[in-house]
Amino acid sequence: MKSYLIIISLLFAQIAFAQDASNSVTPKVWSLQDCIDYALENNITVKDAKLNTNISEVDYNTSKSSRLPGVYGNASQSFTNGNSIDPITSDFVTDQISSTNVGISSSMTLFQGNQINNQIKQNKVLLNQSILQEEVEKNNIVLNILETYLQTLYSKESITIAENNLIASENEVVRAKSRLDAGTIALNDYTDAQSQAATNKFNVIAAKNDYQQNIIVLKQLLELPPLEDIEIESINENQDLANYKLDKREIYENAINYLPELKVSALDIEANEKELDIVKGGYLPTLSLTGNLGTGYSSTYDYSFSDQFDTNFNQSLGLSLSIPIFNKNQTKAAVQTATINIEKAEIQKTNTEKEVYKKVETAYQNAVSAQEQVIASEASKVAAEQSYILAQKKYDLGDLSTTDLVISQNTYTNAQQTYLQSKYLNILYHQLLQFYQGNDIKL
Repeated sequence: MKSYLIIISLLFAQIAFAQDASNSVTPKVWSLQDCIDYALENNITVKDAKLNTNISEVDYNTSKSSRLPGVYGNASQSFTNGNSIDPITSDFVTDQISSTNVGISSSMTLFQGNQINNQIKQNKVLLNQSILQEEVEKNNIVLNILETYLQTLYSKESITIAENNLIASENEVVRAKSRLDAGTIALNDYTDAQSQAATNKFNVIAAKNDYQQNIIVLKQLLELPPLEDIEIESINENQDLANYKLDKREIYENAINYLPELKVSALDIEANEKELDIVKGGYLPTLSLTGNLGTGYSSTYDYSFSDQFDTNFNQSLGLSLSIPIFNKNQTKAAVQTATINIEKAEIQKTNTEKEVYKKVETAYQNAVSAQEQVIASEASKVAAEQSYILAQKKYDLGDLSTTDLVISQNTYTNAQQTYLQSKYLNILYHQLLQFYQGNDIKL
């Protein structure tokens, strides 16, 4: 019995150790490139776009197969009693008839107003369009990853700022308590220091929550399970944030040639033009080639089953011509609709060009502004830091009230946040311009 207890105790110890080990697993650190590569493989929006491409490929292959003949087998068995026509001999009989028919038929369209060829061409255009649309969705995911990643980094650095402020304010509470006990400050100065410490503690909690919210958004883009913990890699702090070279004309020309949205719009026009060619084919005749092989058996015929199948074997080959005369103006209406759709596609292409120009122009202007904001906010941060250091020294000497020290600290905090925001906005807009030109995103 004692040995059983020892074994059970060891088992529980192993389980507890395994749980502690699992809880202490260090979360994987993801770089921006890791996030982009993983999202392009696993994001459901990208997968859906890939499936649409696969469907377009199936449609294209199906339309090519429409040039081939169709071959069908048929068989029937019938029993007739009374006055009837023998289906095999075509004689009028009054006996009970048991008949069997088997055959193979085939048909192939030789000409259908060139609709088959135009349908193949249209489906090829639609396949190319689907491939480009897949690239559009991939680009959107990459940009969403970039924006979310930088926002997460911003919130991560905000935690550090908030924690440093909390440490400073807690030290101020200790100093204020000493001065209150010594009778050199009033009670309200001490409570002001306590209030600032409480506010900074709240800011730390809020900053951590904001970081976790951004992590959630990033995990959703990556299609990671909710319980998986991740960390993100910090960027190179030695980047020259204020000296990015920006050439507006070059950026726009590169974007026009690289971004797939305009190519998608151009192919939409081409697809609608092919649709017009297809529906115009409804005005033209259709010529088809048909062929049949068949044989049968009848119980009224005085030969064996195998002999009748050999004797009754027949073949036929023919041409079928269908000439449209009047189809209730359906072809005319289809032509009008296709013409309108071409005009709509041209308008959509113009809108797409405007959207691309606006997107690039906005990113360019924001990048120019962000570079200037980085310089200004960095100078403001340095000045606010020096003022805060001086205020702390004055406070230690008793030459500054707690309220004034709190104001100085908040000014420095706001300057830090402003610089942090301008830094990440500058990185974001610069990377957007790089991406719009087909260049790699590198942090």
